[in-house]
Amino acid sequence: MTRIYWNINLEEMMEAGVHFGHGTRKWNPRMSPYISAKCKGIHIINLTRTARFLSEACDLVFDTSSRGKQFLIVGTKNKAADSVARAAIRARCHYVNKKWLGGMLTNWSTTETRLHKFRDLRMEQTAGRLARLPKRDAAVVKRQLSHLQTYLGGIKYMTGLPDIVIIVDQQEEYTALRECITLGIPTICLIDTNCNPDLADISIPANDDAIASIRLILTKLVFAICEGRSSYIRNP
Repeated sequence: MTRIYWNINLEEMMEAGVHFGHGTRKWNPRMSPYISAKCKGIHIINLTRTARFLSEACDLVFDTSSRGKQFLIVGTKNKAADSVARAAIRARCHYVNKKWLGGMLTNWSTTETRLHKFRDLRMEQTAGRLARLPKRDAAVVKRQLSHLQTYLGGIKYMTGLPDIVIIVDQQEEYTALRECITLGIPTICLIDTNCNPDLADISIPANDDAIASIRLILTKLVFAICEGRSSYIRNP
């Protein structure tokens, strides 16, 4: 695996609040190796471990993207949704940031059918055919389009299962994680002190409630993906 210096700075992570975990009453004992202290009723995450696993994750996504592989970024809670969309668009990745529909990966044939319908409706809208429909029919189609855009808009160009899935908040996206495990899709997961670090292929211990923390972790991963894509373009 390629080794590159990813400029992962402990001071930068502290400023983003990456080290703040959940309350000491709300934790998973398996996270003990990733916790350095307790302060005012909350666990403090060991940022040295965070830096190590974030670096490993960057190495993995760089190598994977340098081979032209595809990524899916998942983060549907309000604090993560905007950061997930921005990161995915910047890195030309697929993303889900509104709601994970059960079976989105494990029942891929159904998802693919929905995506085909979504693309067809978009083409009809672009061609101006909706304007020629009766008002009531046009309203129904527009509602369908709006619904599909909300839940499938981030994966509208996905033509097959992703090669790696990046998950923000293991607890919130547990269904997505289980689907990846079932299908054998490698996962990189941002985990807080209430999570199980053994479920994902690479677990990055970090604050999953602070927007700045989520954005920082995604920024590092996206930079590595973009660097890998540049390498793939230069050396196809």
